[in-house]
Amino acid sequence: MDMTQAVILTIITAATPLLLAALGELIVERAGVLNLGLEGMMATGAACGFAAATLSDSAGLGVCAAMLAAMLLASLFGFVTLTLGANQVASGLALTIVGLGLSGLIGAGFVGTSRTAVPGLSIEGLSDLPGFGKIVFGQDPFVYAALVLTLLSIVFLRWTRAGLMLRSVGENQASAHAIGLPVLRIRFRAVLFGGACAGLAGAYLSLVYTPFWSPGMTAGRGWISLALVVFASWFPLRLLFGAILFGGATVLQLHAQAASLGLPSQLLSALPYLATLLALVLMSLGRRGGSAAPGSLGQSFVPDR
Repeated sequence: MDMTQAVILTIITAATPLLLAALGELIVERAGVLNLGLEGMMATGAACGFAAATLSDSAGLGVCAAMLAAMLLASLFGFVTLTLGANQVASGLALTIVGLGLSGLIGAGFVGTSRTAVPGLSIEGLSDLPGFGKIVFGQDPFVYAALVLTLLSIVFLRWTRAGLMLRSVGENQASAHAIGLPVLRIRFRAVLFGGACAGLAGAYLSLVYTPFWSPGMTAGRGWISLALVVFASWFPLRLLFGAILFGGATVLQLHAQAASLGLPSQLLSALPYLATLLALVLMSLGRRGGSAAPGSLGQSFVPDR
């Protein structure tokens, strides 16, 4: 039971940053914008969050700094793609490069510095229950925030007027504009929300997952989160299960390395990414009737003048 609980806790820990980043990207893409800069925003959020938390000795300020830094990068992306009409794919790739470089610059003075990880919840009489106590009542605040954000995303997209407007903009931008919806404003707000979620995921990496800063600590999680949105067919609940699946693949490679199976460590480290590619291929083969992506995804919108 202790081993099972430890494995489940590790899977949840590995899945949380993927879920946080992917939730933000899902909202962005449902609005019709493709932001490939998740990796850069996560890295910048991780660096800024760790730097602010270390200097102020406050994890809360670190989280705020991480979200703000990623939102600033997202606003730059939004200005270039939405206001100036630049290509979203090229701009997203450029944002990743800028974010990774900026994170290395900000975090250069904090390499080798460590701090205490954000503690998990502790409820007397509940967190110590055998089997599921720590799993349900002993998680850190980021895990509960990810679950709440998943629930709120479902409610927002399915049952609110603002969610209907966002989906309309993503499905057919011309029709949405024709009925008077502010396409650019809705998309810009979605992009900012995606940046905030990416920053939160980055803060989780440097303040909880590995409570120290090192260059490249995102390790491709931004790209996995992008693939996760496609895997989930742009639905938040499927995103939750997909994050657990990919988190399990990450944990599997760690246990495989510890078991000394005789396989090259490089191959085992590639398991999560191979699982991502396999999942996307299976989704593509099994999907009938074309892609489930929003109809206007990745298309620039220039309103009539």
